[in-house]
Amino acid sequence: MFGLTLPSIPFLSGGRTKPAAADPIVLSRDQVDEIGRELDALRERTVASLGADDRDYIYRIIKAQRRFEVAGRGLLFLGFFPPAWVAGVASLSVSKILDNMEIGHNVMHGQYDWMREPSLNSRTFEWDTVCPSDQWRHSHNYMHHTYTNILGMDRDIGYGVLRMDPAQKWHPYYLGNPVYATGLMLLFEWGVMFHDAEVERIVSRERSWRDVIPLAKGWWRKARRQVIKDYVAFPLLSGPMFVPTLVGNATANLVRNVWTFSIIFCGHFPSGVQSFSKEETSNETRGEWYVRQMLGSANISGTPLFHIMSGNLSHQIEHHLFPDLPAHRYPELAPQVQALCEKHGLPYNTGGLFAQVSSVWKKIFRFALPPALVSPEPETAVLIDRPSSSGRSSETAGILARENV
Repeated sequence: MFGLTLPSIPFLSGGRTKPAAADPIVLSRDQVDEIGRELDALRERTVASLGADDRDYIYRIIKAQRRFEVAGRGLLFLGFFPPAWVAGVASLSVSKILDNMEIGHNVMHGQYDWMREPSLNSRTFEWDTVCPSDQWRHSHNYMHHTYTNILGMDRDIGYGVLRMDPAQKWHPYYLGNPVYATGLMLLFEWGVMFHDAEVERIVSRERSWRDVIPLAKGWWRKARRQVIKDYVAFPLLSGPMFVPTLVGNATANLVRNVWTFSIIFCGHFPSGVQSFSKEETSNETRGEWYVRQMLGSANISGTPLFHIMSGNLSHQIEHHLFPDLPAHRYPELAPQVQALCEKHGLPYNTGGLFAQVSSVWKKIFRFALPPALVSPEPETAVLIDRPSSSGRSSETAGILARENV
């Protein structure tokens, strides 16, 4: 079903290269089914163990987030004193990152619905960002997590703006890849807000502007509230410190945007992460879906504090496997998932933040160029035994996915 290109020694490799495997990785039907059973069992054990510790964890994070916000807002009232302004921006930035990553993202995945706490209900929760939560749940929870890295279905591949995969046909427009990526990074919350509009389909006239009107109403309600709060209300409340508070709030939003962009892109686009076609993923079994999640994701190594500040999306592999499990459990699940990958000869893509960020940006520059100007990459397939259309077992059939390097 899937294809895999192991990291090689390509152009702009980012220092994360490994020799390409000479032979394909072959998974039998029994192996794929075993992977599915083992990961289902791991999920069931984790769900059965959810309890007071998980409840206490999310409440501690919420309490910390609120304290950082109060401290940040308060310190910006003393913006005439530079150290207070810097401390205020830092504190508010931490607050916004925690709200976005460890609280908002994870709560809206339903990770804490089992608590039956109204304020942590995935269907009603709103976060401190301009994107309406209902639109995010559609574009992210449904589209991205269902069709992870399937070209033409997962719009997170390039966000409709970037060329991040060799299967995306090159066009002179993509010469601006690094510029578009920088703009998306700096304005990431706004890029996420517009994600469901599918602007590229509007430009190509596959979609009408009229289709966007219901979305635009949600944008207006949510973005208006956020803009008034950060750029009007709090600056006005600070009186003579209006400008320092305005700049401080804008800076905190910028820090949050850059951090969120970096963590998300490191989990989806570094060297070695795979993409797939619709044909390759048709009629997936549970085990095949799990394998796609593992091949289409990457982790970032770091300290416990780093993992908290990333919303534990530094464990993107585990998140794609178990999106509705409390993310703070991913560090304990990761060694078991890695051992399962090693058992079946599958890669487990992980690296430090600098290495993963470098790999992502080198790919952004690489795919800005016409294919003729970059050297082809060695490829190694993952072969999975799939049943034929007649229902009988076919010979081992390999599908070659594209390595995103």
